Amino acid sequence: MTSQAREGACAFAWRNYLLLHSGISENDNRRFALYHYVAGLRGAGEDDFDLLQIAAVAYLNKLDELHDDRCARLAADQILAGCLESRSPQPGTQL
Repeated sequence: MTSQAREGACAFAWRNYLLLHSGISENDNRRFALYHYVAGLRGAGEDDFDLLQIAAVAYLNKLDELHDDRCARLAADQILAGCLESRSPQPGTQL
C-alpha cells in the first residue's frame, strides 16, 4: 500500500467525520485508531484509493455505532470485502 493512498484516504475520512461531528478534537483517539486500521489493511485493493476511502469511512461509522475497535474493524472489513466482490468479474461474463 502506498503511503500516499493511505494518508489521503485517512485525511478524506477524518475531514468528513469532523464535518459531521462538531466538537471533536483534531487529535481525538478515533483519528489515531483510523490510521492504525487503514495501515493494517492487507490484500486485494490495498492500493486502490477509492476502496481505502470506503474502508476508512466505514470504520469510523462502525466505531461510532459499535463502540468497539475490534468489532468496527470486522464490520469495515466486511464492507470492504463486499466492495471488492462487486468489482470482480462474475463467472460466465466476458471481459
